Amino acid sequence: MKESLLDIICCPLDKHDLELEAIHREDDEVMEGRLICTECGEEYPIEDGIPNLLPPDMREEASA
Repeated sequence: MKESLLDIICCPLDKHDLELEAIHREDDEVMEGRLICTECGEEYPIEDGIPNLLPPDMREEASA
């Protein structure tokens, strides 16, 4: 995920800004980490450079 994506995405639950916590970067891409809502505190994982912005209940259903 490119950090510039933060300018256009928001928390799907309350539409507030997201903060990036990067764990692993390759060049200018965040490969592993998480996005955290500045308002509700919900966390969205970034895996293999792809942010998962599904709400928590839908994320659990998708992985089952």
